[in-house]
Amino acid sequence: MSKISVEVPDELLADVDEHVGDDGKFVNRSEAVRASLRKMLDQLDEIDERHGRLEDD
Repeated sequence: MSKISVEVPDELLADVDEHVGDDGKFVNRSEAVRASLRKMLDQLDEIDERHGRLEDD
C-alpha cells in the first residue's frame, strides 16, 4: 500500500478525529481517509454515469 502526505486544516482534522477511536466509526485516521476517498469516487462515478461520461469496461 502506498503512503501519501496531505495538509489538512486543523478544524477539519478535529472533525475527522471525532469519528476515530474506540467510540468512533473508524479505527484510525487512515481508515477514515480511505473510506472518504472511496465514497467521493463512488459519488463522482454516479455523477459521470448520469451525464453519460463513463466508459463501459
